Parts: sequence; C-alpha cells; structure tokens
Amino acid sequence: MKKFSVKSIVAIGIGAALFFVLGRFVAIPSPVPNVNICVQYGLLAFMSVVFGPIAGALIGLIGHALIDFSYGWGIWWSWVIASGVFGLLVGLGAKLLKMDEAEMGKKGLIKFNIAQVISHAISWIVVANVLDVLMYSEPLDKIFAQSLFATVGNSISSIIVGSLLCVAYAATKTKAGSLTKE
Repeated sequence: MKKFSVKSIVAIGIGAALFFVLGRFVAIPSPVPNVNICVQYGLLAFMSVVFGPIAGALIGLIGHALIDFSYGWGIWWSWVIASGVFGLLVGLGAKLLKMDEAEMGKKGLIKFNIAQVISHAISWIVVANVLDVLMYSEPLDKIFAQSLFATVGNSISSIIVGSLLCVAYAATKTKAGSLTKE
C-alpha cells in the first residue's frame, strides 16, 4: 500500500478546513429545503485532481462532517458519504483522463468538467438517495428533489469555481521547454 506523503496529509487538512469554511459560511440558500448551492465542491474537485482520489475522498468526508456538526442538527451521514464519493470519483476521473500530464487548456477543462458533472450525478442522485432511504427511511419525492437540485446547483458552481482554480493552478506550472536556452 502506498503511504501518504506529508504533502498529502497537509493537503487533506487544509482542504477539509477550506471545504468547511466555504460550506458553512459561503453557502447559497436554495428553494429546496435542507439544500444549499455549495461552492466548496469546486474546491473539492480541484483538490481531488491535484492530490488524488483518496485525498479527495477524505477532504469531502471530513469537511462535510464538520459542516453538519457545526449546524447542530447532527451529522447526515448519507450526504457526508456522498461528498466523499464525489471527491473519490473526481480524483479517479482525473487519473483516467490523465489531466495531470496535460496543460489545462480548453480540452483539459472540458474533461475536468465532464468528470465532475458525472461525479456529482453519481454522488447525489445515486449514493445520497440510496443511503437516505436505507439509513433514514426518507420519502422518495423529498430526496429526489433534494438530490436533483444538489446535482445541478453543485455542478454549476463546480464548473465555475473548479475551472477557475484549475486555470490558476495551471498558470503556476512550468511549461515543458520554457526554461531551455534559445
């Protein structure tokens, strides 16, 4: 088993803290009860691409658990797990698409956004719904409305926030051949 590097552990801690702060204090209320438009998922998608699927999963799990705990209603584990699954899936998608080996141009952004939209759909429409029914016996009409709105809202905010973070990060990377003598 591959051991975590200090860099990965620090990234998980900082990522979970930023996920918590954005989720707790920058959440945009929605018309659907108990659902916000969440800008923290763009950060989570970016961190998953840069640090990998395990780091992404842990950032999502820890950050979401802290958000729920801070509100005082208890931790809603089905959605906490869905956040972890989202981080894992985006990280795996980035590995499969080899986004870390390419420059983040239009093609890279399209791949990133396809990966994160599919990951949102799987996490919220499948994972959160199934776990809500199994763990909490929630009514299907309520959880379907919540998960559909979460998928759309989180995808849109992730496209904006995640894309901006990826472009900014790519701008800091040294391009191949840029340091050669001419």
